[in-house]
Amino acid sequence: MSRPALTADCSACAALCCLALALDKGEAFAIDKPAGLPCPNLDGRSCSIHSDLDARGFAGCVRYDCAGAGQRVTQEVFAGRSWQDEAGLTAPMIAAFADMRAVQQRLELLAAAEALPLASSDAAERARLEATLWPDALTAGVLEGFGSGALAQEIDSFIAGLRRYVVTR
Repeated sequence: MSRPALTADCSACAALCCLALALDKGEAFAIDKPAGLPCPNLDGRSCSIHSDLDARGFAGCVRYDCAGAGQRVTQEVFAGRSWQDEAGLTAPMIAAFADMRAVQQRLELLAAAEALPLASSDAAERARLEATLWPDALTAGVLEGFGSGALAQEIDSFIAGLRRYVVTR
């Protein structure tokens, strides 16, 4: 299997960002919405004002990209099932979405590191770490609590160690 997509595919998601994320009324959002409650603009798995988000005060929605976490949770973790059809999936999907966002953030960093002139040992380690986050390798045990887990810390340490390859001026 290959690297998962690092951009959102909303058609393959269960509108997890519209459920899981909190909105704070202000410049980016026209309303306050606590995390865990569906956005009032949500209509099924799509946004009822999607074509007019910016004009309606939802510039934050326009700018947001889950980096593919939503579709991975919906398709890989929950096999296409949705909190909208099974209320008991709401909390587990929210938790998995938070964890998968952390996974996708690490994948983005590891993918970007591929462009650096890495020594062969670092290139091999980058590839190894990246492959642990691909769909065929990412187990439920690794996903749960990923952001504060050992693998995330290992990746963060590796990424921090790559500073020596980045030229600053």
